[in-house]
Amino acid sequence: MLRTTSRFFQAAQAALLAPKEIAELSASLAKASPKEIMECALKLHGDDVAISFSGAEDVALIHLASETGLPFRVFSLDTGRLHAETYRYMQAVSDFYGIDIEYTFPDQKATQDLVRAKGLFSFMKDGHKECCDVRKVAPLRRQLSGLRGWITGQRKDQSLTRTAVPLVHVDGAFKGMEGQDLIKWNPLSNVSSAEVWKLIRKEGTPFFGGGQHINWNTSECLMLCCAVTVWYSIHFL
Repeated sequence: MLRTTSRFFQAAQAALLAPKEIAELSASLAKASPKEIMECALKLHGDDVAISFSGAEDVALIHLASETGLPFRVFSLDTGRLHAETYRYMQAVSDFYGIDIEYTFPDQKATQDLVRAKGLFSFMKDGHKECCDVRKVAPLRRQLSGLRGWITGQRKDQSLTRTAVPLVHVDGAFKGMEGQDLIKWNPLSNVSSAEVWKLIRKEGTPFFGGGQHINWNTSECLMLCCAVTVWYSIHFL
C-alpha cells in the first residue's frame, strides 16, 4: 500500500502537497487498514505530525501508532477543567505505552480575565463558546501552528453530520506550520465504535470505565469536561 503513495512523499516532506494531491492520496488509501493509514501519516510527515488524544477511543490511535514501530508524537489539551480521573487515565496511557504526552494549556492571562470577569461557571449561563474559545480552541490553534498534520479519532458513525469524513483532507478550521495548510488524518473514519472498543479490549490498553479509571456518572465530570467538549466537537471537528 505504501508503495502506491510513494509519489506523495517528496512533496509532503517539502510541505508542498496541494489540495488535489491530498484528495488523490485519500482516495488511494480507501482500502487501507487504519494501521496502514497511520503508518502513511507518520512516514509522510515524520516529526511534524501528532496524534490528538482527547478521549477514551483515541487510545486506539496511540496503539496503532505504536504498532508501526515508527516514532510518533501525542498531544492533549488540558483545559484546566478536567476531572482528576481524567489525569489518572492520561498518565495510565502514558505509562502503558512509554510515551510523553505533550500537554497544551490555555493562555494564563486570557483564562484569568475570563474567570475574573464572569466567574468559574460562565459556560453554564451564557453558552460554551467564550469559555471554549479560551480553554480549548486557542491552545489547540497554537499547538497545531507548529505542525504540518494532525491525526484524530474522528469517525463517520459518530453523528449524522459526520457521514463524510475523509481519511485525509486539508483542515478548513486551522493552519499549520508557517501558516500553511494543515493536513488532517482520520485513520478510524471507516471504523465503527464497536470495532474500536473491540481493539481496545483485545489489546488490554487502558480505558475509561475499567474500574481504575473514570466514572462517567459523576456530575462534576459531566459539568467540567464534557459540556465544553460537546460544543468544541460540533464546531471544529
